[in-house]
Amino acid sequence: MFGLGIHFRWLMVACLVLVNAGCGYEFARKDGGLLKGIQTLYVEPFVNRGREVGIEWEMTMALKSEFYGAGAPRIVSRVEDADAVLSGVMRSLDNRVGAVNEHDEILIYDATLVVDLNLRRRNPDQLIWRGQQIRLTESYSASRGAVVITSSDFKMGTLNPSDVQQFTDIQLTEAMAASTRERLIRRFAEQLHQRLLDAF
Repeated sequence: MFGLGIHFRWLMVACLVLVNAGCGYEFARKDGGLLKGIQTLYVEPFVNRGREVGIEWEMTMALKSEFYGAGAPRIVSRVEDADAVLSGVMRSLDNRVGAVNEHDEILIYDATLVVDLNLRRRNPDQLIWRGQQIRLTESYSASRGAVVITSSDFKMGTLNPSDVQQFTDIQLTEAMAASTRERLIRRFAEQLHQRLLDAF
């Protein structure tokens, strides 16, 4: 059982990012950012090994958009034009119970995205970096009473405060899960880009 204090603690850590937890990294060099010297990048369509339909396409597009917005390296549409190739496998997106109330009713779900990644230089063919089972976790509400409509995550989503009152708990959970999936993918792309620039 979880006390009310724990419920609120779960809400406060709803945006906690655990990118490094349980990850295995392999580096081919450590002389600055992993994107140093790479002018053009090809983002290979991701492979989906999980149950979430279409998530591989969403991740591929999110990464392209993130790098495109930064301007460097330049995203190219043909692998032949790239200095390096970023590829990946979507392992899973699991939603697990994070907190319950005294009646064993679910208040919070934890959504965890697990991804494998490779960054390779094309010429010569060389592994620059590999990340295995990279994890990103967020929590989301499973009942109307657990929703914090003043939180930044709620405001960034597509739901309005009036939606929360009109939805059943099941409808709300489905909507929050979809919004969380979108945020996880977007934040994964943002953080991966930054970490490649920082050489982890």
